[in-house]
Amino acid sequence: MIKRNFFKNRGRSDKPKDEFDSKLLDLARVSRMSAGGRRFRFRATMVVGNKSGKVGIGVAKGLDVAQAIGKATRIAKKNLISVPIINDTIPHEVYTKLGPARVLLRPQRKGRGLVAGGTVRVICALAGIKNISSKIIGRTGNKLNNAKATIEALKKLKLKKQNAAPSNKTTS
Repeated sequence: MIKRNFFKNRGRSDKPKDEFDSKLLDLARVSRMSAGGRRFRFRATMVVGNKSGKVGIGVAKGLDVAQAIGKATRIAKKNLISVPIINDTIPHEVYTKLGPARVLLRPQRKGRGLVAGGTVRVICALAGIKNISSKIIGRTGNKLNNAKATIEALKKLKLKKQNAAPSNKTTS
């Protein structure tokens, strides 16, 4: 006799595995004052990446933690950027200021590893950067500002054009 489990899925189909990994960067309880007292919500900051050059951050608020995390993950997937990666590191050094946050990213040789702290480490790991040295120089410990500054730094990265088209200028 074949044993069947009718209540296993209860009509729900199996969801396909998502290609992006996600990590909770920050979770904060925020409040606003109303006539009846303080109203609390949760603000979640999520980082998503596929570990091969795409990464994004999302920030959202919700009445409970699960709702805030779900919304932030959806927003992060909409805000993906492409990061140029050469030999598991970035192509060149980059420095970014965004508000009070200052972030310095430096390429490193193979085998050096991910020498980064906190926010920068999470973002670089999910982007697929394996060898990098970074420093948060800014005057803030705010994870949200440091995450935004890191994303701006990664946006500034450019690949060198090896086969650039020759210009039409003639020298005479």
